[in-house]
Amino acid sequence: MNREPVLKYAVCLSALLYISSASAELPPAEKEAIDHLLKFVSQTSCKINRNGSFHDGPEAVAHIRKKYDYFKDKILTAEEFIDYSATKSTMSGTYYLVQCGQEEPKKTREWLLEELGEYRAGSK
Repeated sequence: MNREPVLKYAVCLSALLYISSASAELPPAEKEAIDHLLKFVSQTSCKINRNGSFHDGPEAVAHIRKKYDYFKDKILTAEEFIDYSATKSTMSGTYYLVQCGQEEPKKTREWLLEELGEYRAGSK
């Protein structure tokens, strides 16, 4: 039996797996932006509405971190972090809302993208 094709396949597969795992590294600037967003949420006085129940910043961050840990392999940017971890319920599909004082509620995605824009504008 000729093992050369099997060996070539194994080498190619190993290289592909190595490349894909290396490409899944989160760039340092994106990690810093994600860390900033987590801190921003944890320190907010706004309430996060998740599936009809309101949560303060620390409770919201605990949930967002769980989702972030679950989806980490798919996340390469702060925007993807927001989309995967802080936008809507994976189970119900219901969008998370944020209520700040007497303001109209808005989707957490919009709220976090605004903060991300301000963070990046100030970081440069």
